[in-house]
Amino acid sequence: MSDCGTKAVSVIGFIGSVFSPWYAWSGRRDPANHCCINVATYGPGGRFTMTDRGRAALKSETNTLHVGPSSMHWTGDKLVIDIDEISSPPVISRVRGQITVTPRAVTSVELPLTPDGAHVWRPFAPSSDITVDLEAKGWQWSGHGYFDANFGTRALEQDFSFWTWGRYPTKSGATCIYDATRRDGTTLDTAVAFDADGTARIVDAPPRTPFKRSLWQVRRETRADPGVTPKQVLNMLDAPFYSRSAVQTRLSGEVVTGVHEALDLNRFASPLLKPMLAVRVPRRKGWRS
Repeated sequence: MSDCGTKAVSVIGFIGSVFSPWYAWSGRRDPANHCCINVATYGPGGRFTMTDRGRAALKSETNTLHVGPSSMHWTGDKLVIDIDEISSPPVISRVRGQITVTPRAVTSVELPLTPDGAHVWRPFAPSSDITVDLEAKGWQWSGHGYFDANFGTRALEQDFSFWTWGRYPTKSGATCIYDATRRDGTTLDTAVAFDADGTARIVDAPPRTPFKRSLWQVRRETRADPGVTPKQVLNMLDAPFYSRSAVQTRLSGEVVTGVHEALDLNRFASPLLKPMLAVRVPRRKGWRS
């Protein structure tokens, strides 16, 4: 997010693009044949790019991930992301430039999201500085961000019906909240506080608190002190099954604003949704460098 709070970006590298209808239709047998660097910019002039590419577009090295014309490179102290993508309808345009993520500290934390470890969350750098330099007017700015990863060996909708996640900068570092309802009826209720040096500890966060549904009526909740109702302060991504937004809440007496997501996996599992997604997620099987 920008320091002024009016702009934000998200970049996700996928090997096995979990939200791609093409990957689902393929039976998810070949993750490398459905790869993507998803870039979304939020605020005035925001764009969304998510091109499902074939294995010819994928090149993975120790410190670098190339997917088609875009790449992520770890230098040893920062993540440099070079972007060259085309946005999806309704506004089709080139999204090109560079984003640099500089962690304040790198953690060693891993959180299994299911008891058997089929899904794992890895928060590499919950507190980071970012610089954004895109070839678009007004898209040169700096702010705060984070760097994390998810790994899985099964489809999300196979093991979860709903989850919410939030990362909230605090005076001492950041607090990340992962709450989920699993298919077997059990729940994940986890809050992790990270200090500035990356030290992590499980904390007792205040209770789950619902707040206003998204434009697509996706249910939303996050943690909040008793008597406080969280509120959206910047809409980011609004889909029939997914909401991403900047949300303000209060945790243990501290007012915080961070990125929040809600994911309705019952909706995502519907076969009726896949053709809708295909409009926003084009497939490009081949790639010639």
